[in-house]
Order: sequence, then structure tokens, then C-alpha cells
Amino acid sequence: MVHSMDWSQAWNNMFPLQVPWVEKLLRPVIVYLALVVLLRLFGKRELAQLNPFDLVVLLSLSNTVQNAIIGNDNTVTGGLMGAVALLSVNWIVARILFRSRRLTHALEGRSTILVRHGRLNHAALRRESLTVEDLMSVLHRQGFASLDQVALCQLEPNGTFYIEANLPTTVDRNHVELLQKLDALQEEVRQLKTASVPKAGSTGS
Repeated sequence: MVHSMDWSQAWNNMFPLQVPWVEKLLRPVIVYLALVVLLRLFGKRELAQLNPFDLVVLLSLSNTVQNAIIGNDNTVTGGLMGAVALLSVNWIVARILFRSRRLTHALEGRSTILVRHGRLNHAALRRESLTVEDLMSVLHRQGFASLDQVALCQLEPNGTFYIEANLPTTVDRNHVELLQKLDALQEEVRQLKTASVPKAGSTGS
């Protein structure tokens, strides 16, 4: 009898919705669309996570909107419905953006050129709220010691940096040097093999 009551109470706690199902579906959709618009308005640096403050904002953001998504319902059924709603609206948005390049640019924005041929675009840096120190930190992580080595650096809509080298980076130079050493070693081995092969017509003593 006790076990039967326990199972019944567990079922009632986990599965029956505590809010209307329409509200359960609308909440995550509204929050999703609102976050897309807000991230678009506040720029790409939040996605780039250039410093600990940006990371704290993104981590806190998920907790901030959690109650708005689940409401007063923390049942398993409600959680699954919320997950289905989020995945569904994301799939729909992805399909719409796939079919319309113009809408993609409107929602995601365009790439921002920060450096071209070693020259900083200060207006673009101000627009994206990036300091020169933030940009140099990104370049250093990619193996660039100075702006003179950068032919192009642009911030993509998803927060990643696309960088083209003006001069070979340290990694590229090391790779070239390694290939040259391997070629020299192969040449030495070839010469040793040639020297060790007896000449045609020679006879032993």
C-alpha cells in the first residue's frame, strides 16, 4: 500500500503539467527569439568571449532566463516540452536562414573587418566594443607577433576571428624549416646509398 502511494506521488510530481501546455510551448519560443535579437543588438564580442567578463555574462544569461522558460513547472513532461519547443524553433529558424541569405544577414549580421594589410580599423573596433589590447590578444593566440604580419582580420557573426597572414607565422616558418631539414636528410641518405653501391665492372681483390 505504501509503495503504491509512493509510486503515485512520484508520478504526480514528475509528469502532470503544472501550467497550460500552450504556455509551456510559448515560453521557450519567446525567450529564444528575444535572445537572438538581444545578442544581435549587443554585438559579436559576447559570443567571442574575449575576457572573463564576457564568459560570466553568457553563463549568467542561461540562469537568468531559466525561470522565464520553465515558469512554475519543473516536471519531466514540462522539461521535455520545453526542449522540444527550443529545438523546433531553432530548426525552423535554421531552415529559414538557409533559404534566405538576405534574412541571414539581417539576423546574424555581417563580418566586420578589423585589420587590413596591417592597418587597424578603429571605427570597426569601436563599433564592436573591442580594444586594441583585446585584438592583439587574439592575434597573439594565433601566432602573430605584430599587426604587420596580418593581411586581414575580421570578426565573424558567430564571434570567431578569421585571420589571413601577411607574412608566414612562427608555426609556418617552423614547418618550412622542418621540411627543408627532411629534404636535406633524404638527400644525404640518397648520396650514402649511391656511394655504397659497387661500380659496374669492378672486381674484388
